[in-house]
Amino acid sequence: MMRALYTLIWLLGLPFALLRTRLRGQREPGYLEDIRGRLGLGPRPPSRPTLWLHAVSVGETRAAAPLLAALRFRYPEHRILITQMTATGRATARALYGDFAEFAWLPWDLPWAQRAFLRRWRPALGIVMETEIWPNLVRECRRAGVPTVLANARMSARSAARYARLGGFVHAVLRDFSALVAQTAEDAARLSALGAPRVAVAGNLKFDIEPPASQLDLGRAWRAGVGPRRVLLLASTREDEEAPLLDALLPALPSDVLIALVPRHPQRFDEVADDILSRGLTLCRRSSGAFPDTNTRIWLGDAMGEMFAWYTLADLALIGGSWQPLGGQNLIEACAVGCPVVIGPHTFNFTTATLDAIDAGAAIRATDEANAAAIARALLNDPERRQCMATAAHTFARAHRGATVRTLQALEALLPSSGND
Repeated sequence: MMRALYTLIWLLGLPFALLRTRLRGQREPGYLEDIRGRLGLGPRPPSRPTLWLHAVSVGETRAAAPLLAALRFRYPEHRILITQMTATGRATARALYGDFAEFAWLPWDLPWAQRAFLRRWRPALGIVMETEIWPNLVRECRRAGVPTVLANARMSARSAARYARLGGFVHAVLRDFSALVAQTAEDAARLSALGAPRVAVAGNLKFDIEPPASQLDLGRAWRAGVGPRRVLLLASTREDEEAPLLDALLPALPSDVLIALVPRHPQRFDEVADDILSRGLTLCRRSSGAFPDTNTRIWLGDAMGEMFAWYTLADLALIGGSWQPLGGQNLIEACAVGCPVVIGPHTFNFTTATLDAIDAGAAIRATDEANAAAIARALLNDPERRQCMATAAHTFARAHRGATVRTLQALEALLPSSGND
């Protein structure tokens, strides 16, 4: 009954989903690309065994990099198909994997659309990243004989409580997965409590991401260009976060501190730039190609795919998504390049990684924006402490590697062996 109701809601909402896609396409043209794919439709590609990975947006797409590299080596005869739900996710996937992968939208979660998608691509295996639990998708995969794995899975206490209210419906959905591979023992325990019968723990794939040499070189070049100025990075900020942070930071920091601000979502770049200019601040936009001079107060990171470069540049990073109740953002990339981190009070989507980073001495939690400004001022004036945090960050990131190997072992049990042993 619950599944029928869920499908009916999707069916009734389909006209609104189409309208919303059209409206978003006015701001982000990528949403208007291949609308038929949202319904699972499109030409059938040439026959070839397919490994399919779904990553909803940017973070999950980037996290899949080490796993995709391992799959390409292990199964070179297979096509790699990557699906997304967002235009920014697709743009990121093309930038990272465009030399070897194919791309499609994941259809809206209607049974007939999912069946059309599976008939079109005929995947040998489906890998769904992190939190993407689509009931009709996994049911149709099971019916079609497509083994499907929830990989790098995470389940916060807040999400688990919401899912638990759905009772047997969630239990049935989780049982449709062929396997679940969780990031932490806590994630695995919550998934098991919801009814998942097969949950392994592999760690977080994001720890296995290698910072690209080109990004490290770019960040070092920026560092040389900035010279002796200290750089505070506001990384992956979300709506309603930039203004309170700037209100707290600007009076607390001397004018020679360059604030680099990189919003999480590209559709907000212009909005954030307008807010900065409305404050009478000097602004340089990364997209202009110009370099901030000594009078520039804010350097706006309005280009995609350069987070490792920004972390390499920065003396200290304040991680976005954690200053409003949004659950936080990934701090592992910052740690991987040795950038000290300050995070806000809201990190429920990354609880274990955050607590582990704090325990390791790589990160500090601030209670609010004013507290963050005080911590930032103290750290920017204390290079020895920053160096200790940078060393701790490197150690923390290296100590948690290995999730790719463990995840691949779970996938290999569902696929035939390859010649690359």
